[in-house]
Amino acid sequence: MEQLSERLQTPISTAELERRWAAVRAAMERDKIDVLLMQNNSDQMGGYVKYFTDLPATNGYPLTVVFPRDDLMTLVSQGPFGGINELNGKSDGIRRGVKTWYTTPSYASCYYTAPYDPELAAKALAPYAGGTIGLVGTYQMSFAMVDYMQKGRFSNTKFVDASDLVDKIKVIKSSEEQELVKRAAAMQDGAMRAAFAAIEPGMRDRDIAAIAQCYSQRHGSEHGIYLCASMPAGKPVQFAARHYQNRVIQDGDAVALLVEDAGPGGMYTELGRTCVVGKASQQMKDEYAFALEARKYNLSLLKPGAACKDIFAAYNDFMRKNGRPEEKRLHCHGQGYDLVERPLIRNDEPMNIEKDMNIVVHPTYFRGGMLSWFCDNYLIGAGGPGERLHHFPEELTELG
Repeated sequence: MEQLSERLQTPISTAELERRWAAVRAAMERDKIDVLLMQNNSDQMGGYVKYFTDLPATNGYPLTVVFPRDDLMTLVSQGPFGGINELNGKSDGIRRGVKTWYTTPSYASCYYTAPYDPELAAKALAPYAGGTIGLVGTYQMSFAMVDYMQKGRFSNTKFVDASDLVDKIKVIKSSEEQELVKRAAAMQDGAMRAAFAAIEPGMRDRDIAAIAQCYSQRHGSEHGIYLCASMPAGKPVQFAARHYQNRVIQDGDAVALLVEDAGPGGMYTELGRTCVVGKASQQMKDEYAFALEARKYNLSLLKPGAACKDIFAAYNDFMRKNGRPEEKRLHCHGQGYDLVERPLIRNDEPMNIEKDMNIVVHPTYFRGGMLSWFCDNYLIGAGGPGERLHHFPEELTELG
């Protein structure tokens, strides 16, 4: 029986990894792609390498994966010069489905190390020179990697963008993945409760974010973002990252907190709420009641087969008719191993809604001197969204 390292936090099952590999290889066979090349360097947007390997890309260090249609994977990661580990598919307790694992100490801040990772990846790609290489996630792949591959020995090789091929498989959540999504939502419920219970005048926004982060990490999270902003009545601001969280909370303030982190196993959900250090005005309660209505309307549109651009247009029409601002950013999208995953509910997304997607809905707008919003996740069923995955109350929290 396979033994995984006791150091791993909530590893995905090998059976689930094998399901993913088989589905992707079948699509590669269909599209006549010989091998995939992918590279991530951030665990918040590193879903491709995580999906294939169950390993996170962290700290700006690139993790490169070569995934052949007819052979085991090759990994290239941070490590000593000349690191060559021939696993040949025998798990070392951490890396599964891997033939060779190369290491090299390269750094994006040191320009002369740019060819180090590509040189090692090229060794694994050498058998496919003259064939077809699928690039996955080109937005995140370094210029150095692609530039190196498209020159020299691969100049006669066909390169295609295979991101959509992988996305169409990755966005549909298996039963095992759905359980991890639910665990993430439950963890965030606890983080929000802990943060709101601690709020009092004199604390800084960063203190509240830190409490949420501490709770999540003690309950299995490895990474994510914790956006927070306090604001006096009539002076709304957008909740923001740690660099902007120095303000001191005062009596009467509203405090908006977004907990958007990966749960045990690495699946993302996000929970957003506002509390008031005191009592909320009736105007504020009314506006938040509308934010819930806006979300309810948006949810009614999330039917399998629905086009994202049509949902986006209908939602903005609803907002206009009710005298609220149109959405100009991103109010609804998929999540998984990436903090933001396709589909994006807006007019440039070609993907449709499908059953078993994990979708977050967060209408957010400024009106009447206040920020109004709610944020929760839903799994899409055969008839549309299922029950709300978070259980934190859908209300403004009044703290005394």
